[in-house]
Amino acid sequence: MARVRFDTEVQYLKYRVLKEVAKNAFEGTLLDKITDIPKTIVPGKKPTMRCCVYKERAILSERVKLAVEAYKTENNVIEVIDIACDDCPIGGYEVSNACRGCLSRRCKAACKVKAISFDENMHAVIDKEKCIECGACAKVCPYSAIRNYKRPCENACKIGAVSMGEDREAEINREKCTSCGACVYQCPFGAITDRSYILEAVEIIKNSENNTKYPVVAVVAPSIAGQYKGYTNGQVVAGMKKLGFSVVVEAALGADMVAMKEAEELAEKGFLLSSCCPSFVSYVKKQFPMLADKLSENISPAAYISKKIKESMPDAKVIFVGPCTAKKEEYKQPHLKKYVDTVLTFEELQAMFGSREIDLADMEEDKLTGASYYGRVFARSGGLVEAVKQALKEQKRTDFEFKPISCNGIEECRLALLRASKGVLDANFIEGMACVGGCIGGAGCITHEEKNRVMVDKYGRESHGKKMAEVIAESEY
Repeated sequence: MARVRFDTEVQYLKYRVLKEVAKNAFEGTLLDKITDIPKTIVPGKKPTMRCCVYKERAILSERVKLAVEAYKTENNVIEVIDIACDDCPIGGYEVSNACRGCLSRRCKAACKVKAISFDENMHAVIDKEKCIECGACAKVCPYSAIRNYKRPCENACKIGAVSMGEDREAEINREKCTSCGACVYQCPFGAITDRSYILEAVEIIKNSENNTKYPVVAVVAPSIAGQYKGYTNGQVVAGMKKLGFSVVVEAALGADMVAMKEAEELAEKGFLLSSCCPSFVSYVKKQFPMLADKLSENISPAAYISKKIKESMPDAKVIFVGPCTAKKEEYKQPHLKKYVDTVLTFEELQAMFGSREIDLADMEEDKLTGASYYGRVFARSGGLVEAVKQALKEQKRTDFEFKPISCNGIEECRLALLRASKGVLDANFIEGMACVGGCIGGAGCITHEEKNRVMVDKYGRESHGKKMAEVIAESEY
């Protein structure tokens, strides 16, 4: 098989670990070979990624342990592998050699705690004992000589849930974390990772194959477009069926259904926050509880179509496959657990393919179930707004003035929610997407290329202009 086209070597490392875990689980040899997996990945005596082969294997053992034990515990989805954390430099605000020792000394004037002095060369120096990391000095420096040197994980987390612990390893504040996985994707050493429920998926498929008691249904997110470079969506679907899925259904069909319902809810209530992104929903509840009652009462598209599938096939097992680490937190909620049996990311699906040596290039075209253009473009920022606008049109609600705002990433969400909480937001519908770009920017994506947005739109146009009401009426769910 050709090497998988991941963005980073960290993703490829995760793939290799999960592939071996799934392979041995399918073969029934996992318990016997669990300690051998690190040696399988690093077989020689020379390290390939770390200072020594022993540390490398120790870290791999922790990765294996997380994969093996993840679905048997109720721990948080996002975890820190302490031994893998590389003690990234902790600088905060520092003065670079771009400082010219200028006469204006705006930095000193801006500092309210008198943390800035000057050395013998008249260059600014920051007293770390006094500095409160407010950044006022950096804002006024005419040379941009003062910079905030944050850890990649801290910089990635825009809600302040990642900090430094006593031993200099990263720590996650569970009261703030929304499981978006931004820190997972950005950590250069892979020290922060999402728990994998790949063994749960393997058990579901194996039990179905051995006992033929139930169908296994995959609900696939529309952000699949562009993820498997060099292969068509039809080949990916065929590969999933060879893997052991009985049916592959588009989550986009659930998006069509949810958009129609959210349009009704919006027209009735007059103001609404979207409920499609689980990380955004969690953020609202944790940081803006005064707006929690404005969240749509609808469950997410994936959960909604899973509910329909369970109603149609009560004995089915449903596995959501998508880009989202927050989905792993969402599906554990009691009111949703009965609809979704487990969650895989696109990264983990690729590991499943690798575990059974399924080469997508060998697959003949298959098809996903039909969804509209609007349901499919839920995958990128602005897609939900387009869908709700179309739903209002199809419902002939011409008397309702739709004033939406699309929030691309959690920072834009925060600003919109802040304005809404103060009653100064000039909008009646907030589309909240925690990941920049929308679902195509999810931490569980194989690739995060900019052209993935183009691929999603192209995928949407393959619906041949069908209205949402039409695809819902044609659906068997």
